[in-house]
Amino acid sequence: MDIYRLPALSDNYIFLLHDPIQQIAAVVDPAEAEPVLAQLKALGAELVAIFNTHHHGDHVGGNRTLLQQFPRATVYAGDKDRGRIPGQQVFLQDGDRVTFGQRTAQVFFIPGHTRGHIAYYFPPLEDSDPATLTASQSEASGELFCGDTIFAGGCGRLFEGTPAQMVDSIGRLRLLPDNTRIWCAHEYTLGNLKFALTIEPKNQALVQRLETVKTMRSRHEPTVPSTISVEKATNPFLRWDQPEVIAAVGGDSPSRTFGKLRGKKDLF
Repeated sequence: MDIYRLPALSDNYIFLLHDPIQQIAAVVDPAEAEPVLAQLKALGAELVAIFNTHHHGDHVGGNRTLLQQFPRATVYAGDKDRGRIPGQQVFLQDGDRVTFGQRTAQVFFIPGHTRGHIAYYFPPLEDSDPATLTASQSEASGELFCGDTIFAGGCGRLFEGTPAQMVDSIGRLRLLPDNTRIWCAHEYTLGNLKFALTIEPKNQALVQRLETVKTMRSRHEPTVPSTISVEKATNPFLRWDQPEVIAAVGGDSPSRTFGKLRGKKDLF
């Protein structure tokens, strides 16, 4: 499965999944249709699936136009987003699986950013049954499409959920194998890391990552995907249980620490 990262709007990324053997494609969170249609034309591929993570317009804005061009494509989204996803046909729940080509993804229900947010995790092809994959398999890799839940260096705002929900949701995702690639939907990394440094100024992995990202962005290079291991080392929103983060915000429980951290980021 080839993955194409398509810039859209001001800072969105759309992800096109391509099976070159069957010449079929799926798209994750099409903010708009035009970049997707252009890539499909270049590949000569047929769109067979739209995988939405949540209902926001910058994730579903291209659905209807894509369905006009590819009326046989199936639209997948969370069951709790029922009525909010254009063209939705499949209503997914936690633990469901979806198939694209030779790959099977596990669905995670991860409320917090929105009440119906889901993620799609494709384990490596050699271990395509998610039920057999554990966090101890450090040599395994996979692809996580998590919408606006985890960002490189940050996380999404809590528009419809609570800190406790987001802690639980991100906590589940950070148990995935360390070299799982995180395909998040926005290029927010530089600003996220600048904030992270105000929380953990002595975190040398974070200091080094920020310098690397500054260089990348000065060259207009994308910083997505990231990995679970990188985020666990440098992203404060995956580090709510670390003493430095707790001390920085004065939290006394995981949810309160996370909530105070998110509140600081909202004002940053």
